[in-house]
Amino acid sequence: MPVNDPQEVAKLRQRVEELETKMAFLFRRLGVSQPGEPPSAKASDKVLDLAARGDKAGAIKAFMQETGASLKDAKTFVESL
Repeated sequence: MPVNDPQEVAKLRQRVEELETKMAFLFRRLGVSQPGEPPSAKASDKVLDLAARGDKAGAIKAFMQETGASLKDAKTFVESL
């Protein structure tokens, strides 16, 4: 059902902005990156150790388990170490 009332559209836009703000807070609080955003978490000692030993796949897997990051984000993060 299309909304033609400009005031209703403005209210919906405001509500979407509020929800996006709350979601961003939750993602930051959980240490999880938002889709399309680089990971914001820090590498644990385990991830750093695996990466230093050349076990890139293990470091990626550990980072994903610890932070909930996607495979793409975890790979980007480990490669940046």
